[in-house]
Amino acid sequence: MTFKRLFDLFLSSIAALILLIPFVIVALMVRITSKGPILYWSQRVGKNNTLFLMPKFRSMWVDTPAVATHLLNDPNALLTPIGSFLRKSSLDELPQLWSILKGDMSFVGPRPALFNQDDLISQRTATGVHVLTPGLTGWAQINGRDELPIPQKVALDTEYLQRHSFLFDLKIILLTFLKVVKKEGVTH
Repeated sequence: MTFKRLFDLFLSSIAALILLIPFVIVALMVRITSKGPILYWSQRVGKNNTLFLMPKFRSMWVDTPAVATHLLNDPNALLTPIGSFLRKSSLDELPQLWSILKGDMSFVGPRPALFNQDDLISQRTATGVHVLTPGLTGWAQINGRDELPIPQKVALDTEYLQRHSFLFDLKIILLTFLKVVKKEGVTH
């Protein structure tokens, strides 16, 4: 087991304990404000392009198409009553601690692509980024998040591939925390 994996297990276990009460509150809010399951299980592309199911608190209506948000005609019309709040606060991401504990994800790495984002998947594969475990946050996330075009996102993911280290991961985690607090880079 690598040091990075041990760090992920340690940090996700601590985070799960600390965030237990917010987790329960958000789950209740999702349940009360819309019909359907509390969690949305999204099919994502993991390390070496293997598929896995990634949980998120459901922020959109049950019948919303499974495509990247920017491809929807009017994403705001598909948000549940608390969907916008969940996304802007990044609270919808809390269940991904499960994916980190399971080993499908890490705290830091390229964000996992949707199974049908062929352009992103092929560009990441061409640059070798596909060998990395996807992350809850990453270098591209803190440098633009939803606002980045795919080539720029892949360039930042490639830079992470070349530079990744424990100290660089700590820097990304700290910068992510600051971005989340400021709600920067979230378009939906």
